[in-house]
Amino acid sequence: MKRLFPASLSSLLLLLLVLFLVVPASAARLKDIARLNGVRSNSLIGYGLVTGLNGTGDDMKKSYFTLQAIYNLMVRSGITADPQELANIKLKNVAAVMVTAELPPFARPGSTIDVEVSSIGDAKSISGGTLLMTPLKGADGQVYAVAQGAVTNGAFAFGGKAATVQKNHPTSGRIANGAKVEKEVAVDLGSTGMLQFQLDNADFTTAANITEQINALYGPDTAFPADSGTIQVAIPELFRDSVVLFVSELEGIDVEPDATARVVVNERTGTIVMGRDVKLSTVAVSHGNLSLVIDERADVYQPNPFTDDAQAVAVPRTDVTLQEDEGQLTVLNMEEGVSIGDIATALNAIGATPRDLIAIFQAIKAAGSLHGDLIVL
Repeated sequence: MKRLFPASLSSLLLLLLVLFLVVPASAARLKDIARLNGVRSNSLIGYGLVTGLNGTGDDMKKSYFTLQAIYNLMVRSGITADPQELANIKLKNVAAVMVTAELPPFARPGSTIDVEVSSIGDAKSISGGTLLMTPLKGADGQVYAVAQGAVTNGAFAFGGKAATVQKNHPTSGRIANGAKVEKEVAVDLGSTGMLQFQLDNADFTTAANITEQINALYGPDTAFPADSGTIQVAIPELFRDSVVLFVSELEGIDVEPDATARVVVNERTGTIVMGRDVKLSTVAVSHGNLSLVIDERADVYQPNPFTDDAQAVAVPRTDVTLQEDEGQLTVLNMEEGVSIGDIATALNAIGATPRDLIAIFQAIKAAGSLHGDLIVL
């Protein structure tokens, strides 16, 4: 690895100090808002069997695929079995499961990863079971890891025909370090002399801010934005032999991210979240509630006690009450530079509940006075 000359090192430290002093309070590290292209995890999946269950496995009469997997396992193990006799096999301590895992970047053969085990049959519980050797394949159909081990889930399920007792979720579990990596995924890290960062949230202003910060540290034309979500970075000559150190320094750069002003509302839960850049123009709002109460009941009329063959008569009666709350027209005078607190105070002056505020925001957006995106979940 090449060494930095003292002059170059002093200049670099000075640039880092200046950058630290001018970093805004809302700055975020580059590694928290962008990802290096090609450095990603890969999903793995496999089909396996969990054995050693205490009578809580699959019903062999209903889960034929479990019975077929057991037969294939016996044949591969050298045990002779008649396929015609599969229906006579009765096992209660075996369950068919799907095994999933995430293969992290730069994982090498021999390293271990965690796996998730989930029942796909009608097993009552897989607690206390052991996963037999299960190959885990990627999207290309190749085996990248092999899983095996004891399943743990911190759950149980016991009961009889009339009642059961259950804690947590007994039909899924986890095996810590339960899979060994057998094949690695090649990652091209700067072999062409270029690195590419992808923003989690594409934004032209954020991409420009990142480019400006990188060029201030490593010289002009080091970085340039390809689009609103991609930044191309040329590896300086000093770091050609140590790309990892260069990436490490880039990830630690503080950048002020920008985003479109948004108001996110969830009508099901009554949740409202406003971004810091949300602006409202002056608008008049009036909000009232209309209540309609319908009361159904039966009035019983008693006959004259001196009348022969008289019977009590039930007469239905319906009372309808209409009540409308008084609505006051409130002017929300929003000037430049108001904060989210000012907007919240102005809206609370109307006396509306969070669910009412959702309807108010939708009406303000329709009136053209809400400057930003209104997202309804």
